[in-house]
Amino acid sequence: MNSETGKFVIAIGLFVIIAGIVIYFFHDKLHWIGNLPGDIKVERENFRFYFPITTMILASVLLTVIVRIWRWLQ
Repeated sequence: MNSETGKFVIAIGLFVIIAGIVIYFFHDKLHWIGNLPGDIKVERENFRFYFPITTMILASVLLTVIVRIWRWLQ
């Protein structure tokens, strides 16, 4: 292990803490996450299937932008 690994672990920890704080205080305003157009929901009597493809694409783009900014700043 080196100091870069430690910095990465600290950054991930800070991200998790910030995400937790946002979810805790703004959970009532984040109901649209997972209910975007393109998210697949099938609900039957004894069966429920949920595939949030649009939400996953949005999260992937957001994480890609964050990682690229992080690498650009280093």
